[in-house]
Amino acid sequence: MTTRSRHQSGSHVVSGRRFVALLVLMASFAVTACGALGPSWDDSKRVVKTTVLGTRDYINPNPKIDVNRYSWENPNQEKLALLFSPVDAKVMELMRYVTSQDFRPNDAWMSYLMTRFNWIDGVLVADANGDILERRPPVPVKRFSEPLIFESIWRDTLVKTVVDYTTLGPEVYFGMPNFEGTEFVGLHVVSFDPRVLFTFCPAPEQLLIIDPRAHKIWAAGTVPPPEDEALTAIAWDTVLLEKSQGTVDAAGKQFTWLARYIGRDRFIYATESANASYEDKGLQLIPFFGSSK
Repeated sequence: MTTRSRHQSGSHVVSGRRFVALLVLMASFAVTACGALGPSWDDSKRVVKTTVLGTRDYINPNPKIDVNRYSWENPNQEKLALLFSPVDAKVMELMRYVTSQDFRPNDAWMSYLMTRFNWIDGVLVADANGDILERRPPVPVKRFSEPLIFESIWRDTLVKTVVDYTTLGPEVYFGMPNFEGTEFVGLHVVSFDPRVLFTFCPAPEQLLIIDPRAHKIWAAGTVPPPEDEALTAIAWDTVLLEKSQGTVDAAGKQFTWLARYIGRDRFIYATESANASYEDKGLQLIPFFGSSK
């Protein structure tokens, strides 16, 4: 009995030690599991901080300016773009207003036209037979050198552009057909001296505008330099069948050019190339504003 009792007593001691060890292991597991099974306070704070920073950057991002975004590889195209863009912007703005309606304009429309585009010479409204119904100003500075003939396609967006070369200089006419329902009732036409466009150019003496059909050239001065006049001898009708921009040699000089619309017809913006020896590595379209690689 005594021996058995000691043995039992010893067993109780061992069991007690195992129980204590088990409690220690369970406690350790519980402490470890707190971090394994769920986030601690530090983890939660870190997650919240990261989320807030990410959301803040999304809602109110820190702006980054790419200073090379609008850099040019072609110096010739860069020069021409800087010269013609402000000019072309004025023409496009006028065209959008003139083509904004295809019905006969009222007094308010014409008054606003003359106020907003104070650089144009006038506007006229004609009936289907070509008789002028109204004109502003009533007496134009430039009279027609000959009767103007406009061509229009049914429901076309623009009538054919006409350039009248008068004794006082060129005058560009373009406009829109007028309809009542489906019936053609006439057209409204605006006019301006193309040489006024050079007032919008940052360096007007460097820009040229060419009328490819009449083989005429417009410049900021009264008379273009003789070497620039050589551009009028180019067969632009043939050139424009294949290209809308590029370089061309005339009178021993290289010019960079681009065709743009005034009304329904194309005219040529040109300037002497900034670097005639530059090797163009491929067609790079000159955008309306700015530039891109």
